[in-house]
Amino acid sequence: MGLRHTLLDVAPLRSSPPFRRLWISQALSGFGSQMTLVAVLFQVWQTTDSTAWTGAVGLAQAIPLVVLGLFAGSVVDRVDRRKLCLITTSGHAACSLLLALQGLFGHLPVAGVLGLVVMHSCFGAVGGPASRTFIAHLLPKHQLAAGLALRRIAFQGALLIGPALGGLVVGELGVAGCYLLDALTFVVALYGVFGLPRMSPGDEPARPGLRGVLDGLAFLAGTPVVRGALLTDLATTVLSMPISLFPLINAERFGDNPRTLGLFLTAIAVGGVAASLFSGTFTRLPRPGLVMLGGSATWGASLALFGVSPHPWVGLAFLVLAGAADTVSVVSRSTIVQMHTPSGLLGRVSAAEQIVGQAGPDLGNMRGGLVADATSGAAALVSGGLLCLGAVAAVGATTPDLRRSSATPPVGPHEQGSDGALASGTQ
Repeated sequence: MGLRHTLLDVAPLRSSPPFRRLWISQALSGFGSQMTLVAVLFQVWQTTDSTAWTGAVGLAQAIPLVVLGLFAGSVVDRVDRRKLCLITTSGHAACSLLLALQGLFGHLPVAGVLGLVVMHSCFGAVGGPASRTFIAHLLPKHQLAAGLALRRIAFQGALLIGPALGGLVVGELGVAGCYLLDALTFVVALYGVFGLPRMSPGDEPARPGLRGVLDGLAFLAGTPVVRGALLTDLATTVLSMPISLFPLINAERFGDNPRTLGLFLTAIAVGGVAASLFSGTFTRLPRPGLVMLGGSATWGASLALFGVSPHPWVGLAFLVLAGAADTVSVVSRSTIVQMHTPSGLLGRVSAAEQIVGQAGPDLGNMRGGLVADATSGAAALVSGGLLCLGAVAAVGATTPDLRRSSATPPVGPHEQGSDGALASGTQ
């Protein structure tokens, strides 16, 4: 009994066939996306030999999420979320196919590759918030945390296998092979979305345009526990993301071999998968806010230790620890945010969470690349880890509602959104 309660809860996969199909298809598309990340980083690095340019890959991903994110969330709260996700998934597949074509018939200049990355991210800015609302429709509320943990282990599994295989494919077949496989995985993702029921946003859709965005911002500003959770993750990722530094570290410690570039992301994924497999140890704790703060602090400390590690394989061990801490923090954050979000605002809050969860790391990768260009890779890693620790301590000290937050959804004013829609299950 004790061991069972520490392991990943797979009940949502058994009880909901639509969730199971969606989970499998999104896991495969995540697998292809991680391969493409390695291919893009390698292509840009080989063209420029600059960590600033590899960091610009993150900036190209971040700008559409920031610019379009909240307006996209308002659209998600007005239309059938399933149809919207079908459109955006098709767009993802088209972008990956264009990347494959440029890899096959002559590489584009770096600006052209970044342009395709921007297009990819534009579809993600809309499709991401839509897909984040699906768990609320497919699972009962008591299976919410388990569904979020399953989604996390799917992502970490893709991160574990995708980059390593991506490095092998780049070494043997070139970057076009990774891009083409990514396009094929999005075709599988379309199958998963086709099998879903209609996903209406609620009895009363979001107000159009800026008014709907302002309603979402008012909810975020007026809900300290949600605001504190997002601020913690934003500060952590912007200050300490290390991904743009990996090509430089690979060149310094692994001879610039593309087959080993994926090991860094794989090491983070090993820790993430381990934490997900034993997610019962933290998803059942009564204070997810404290769990999130502890996970974020451990992430920062692990990256600082990775930066000063004298041996590359010891450094990989610290990345494993960082990956475990990241999973603890992300699952706890998502549980807090989604448990406190009314159904009618779910698209807008999911868009804000996506901006934090994806644009934050992209901006952090840009910061890391610029600091490394000005100083060194080790200085960028250590300074980022220490800044992360300081930011987590500051948010925790100034947001008591976050420290006291319970895993039980609230009953009171926040049960109803500004548009009058009653809160139901959340992602």
